[in-house]
Amino acid sequence: MTITGTVRLAAIVYQAGFHVDDFLTRVANLLSADHVRLGGAIQENSGGAAGACAAMTLIDLKSQSRIRISQDLGSQAQGCRLDAGGLTEFGALLDQTFDPDVEFLVLNRFGKAEAEGGGLRLAFVRAIEAGIPVVTAVRPPYTEAWSEFQAGLSIDLTPDLGAVLAWCRNAVRELRAARRTALSPTG
Repeated sequence: MTITGTVRLAAIVYQAGFHVDDFLTRVANLLSADHVRLGGAIQENSGGAAGACAAMTLIDLKSQSRIRISQDLGSQAQGCRLDAGGLTEFGALLDQTFDPDVEFLVLNRFGKAEAEGGGLRLAFVRAIEAGIPVVTAVRPPYTEAWSEFQAGLSIDLTPDLGAVLAWCRNAVRELRAARRTALSPTG
């Protein structure tokens, strides 16, 4: 990974049972209300009552496009299954709409697919290389893979709305200041 500029990368470290998707949706909505130009993805889960797996959909924050990333394996399935094809399709969509005007990326999580080298991993790399701030979420058992991937470039945040928003807003202020400096005739 070639890094240019200041790295602004944070991971919300959470435990199983915490509603991280709802939390990240709230963060994205509040940043959007602050007129931050967002990119990235949040996850929406639907269904999943009575022990069944929820249908998982990724929502592109820029276009509001939705792509299902889960497979329905039927009532006899022993677990939920991530649809790697849906995740790859979403990654391609995200890659096509990667816009240099984006000020902040929310990438729903660094999970199993990313730990194994796939998923939205390329989106993380592209954002880091472009100097665009990123917030994501990670939980055990993926914290070790996250540490190896980000190699000390990230800070850990607790799932505290005030702390996460403060970090995000500060990262956007720093990016805006850097972009103004780069555009100034003396910069």
